[in-house]
Amino acid sequence: MLALRRGTVVETGDRLVVEVDGARRPAWADEGLVGRCEVGDDVVINVAAVELRLGSGGFDIVHVNLTRGLDTSPDPRAHVMKLNYTSAQHAVRPVSEGDFEREKGSPLAVAGVFFLHGQLAPIAWALNQAAPELHVGYVQTAGGALPGALSEVVKDLRRRGLLGDHITVGPAYGGEHEAISTAEALRAARWDVALCGPGPGILGSASRYGHGGMAALDTAHTSLSLGLDTVIVPRMSSGDPRQRHRGLSHHTETVLELLLRPVVVALPEGTSVDVGEHAVRPEPADLDGYRDSGLPAKTLGRTLDADELFFTAALAGGHALAGLARSNRA
Repeated sequence: MLALRRGTVVETGDRLVVEVDGARRPAWADEGLVGRCEVGDDVVINVAAVELRLGSGGFDIVHVNLTRGLDTSPDPRAHVMKLNYTSAQHAVRPVSEGDFEREKGSPLAVAGVFFLHGQLAPIAWALNQAAPELHVGYVQTAGGALPGALSEVVKDLRRRGLLGDHITVGPAYGGEHEAISTAEALRAARWDVALCGPGPGILGSASRYGHGGMAALDTAHTSLSLGLDTVIVPRMSSGDPRQRHRGLSHHTETVLELLLRPVVVALPEGTSVDVGEHAVRPEPADLDGYRDSGLPAKTLGRTLDADELFFTAALAGGHALAGLARSNRA
């Protein structure tokens, strides 16, 4: 059952504050779905994550704005449903039907597959440092948050010119462009490199297969099937208190074991881990440069200095992708 409460918006800004039964609660409204919210609006919020004390942002989600959200109409040009057969279903125009301005150039040749949204910024930064001429896009998959608008990191990377287009695929929605599948997104892209991974947060049950990182398996298989050079940017950690994520995370380890064909695994220079039959690509990682970039330098609450390996692994991945993409262009 949905855990819904009715309340009144009492503050707006980066986050809303909604008053429910005399208590003030932080909330977020996806304007692409429910429209804007103003002080005094009567809203219904979903309180499940906060009530269960889950690490899902620490805020409620506006389900519907009863004051100004009941008179909208679907885009008559759109007919493909995202979040279909849920109360949040909405129509989109997929990239394969012309809702995507293809840039001049060759089809995509290189895909980088990652596991946590926190890897996106260091990957994109390192890639740009090594090869600023490359056109890089982001394919947001399942595995973490579904709304594309939720990521402040993507907005920052777009402003800095470190990311081009943003495509949300499958159940993920709200990017600049929509795709029904990862294959559709990768086939439509006219980028040098696609960075493929989840939105903020990740699903997890502490089991071998029950986690959002498994989305990387499907993404890598799709990339390989389309003939792309496929690089796994591993989730690694030197500071995670959970042993299963120390060194090479069990999320990455499981995906590497299940892959049906070899991929390239980017690792920081001097790092030694067993990746089976896959090809290791040692790469440098400019940790000091990234520290000075002003981009996000925390993962799951840990600073860059508290978990250097997480960031060096992502930076090495960006460097590897730059090298492969340049080789493909030559």
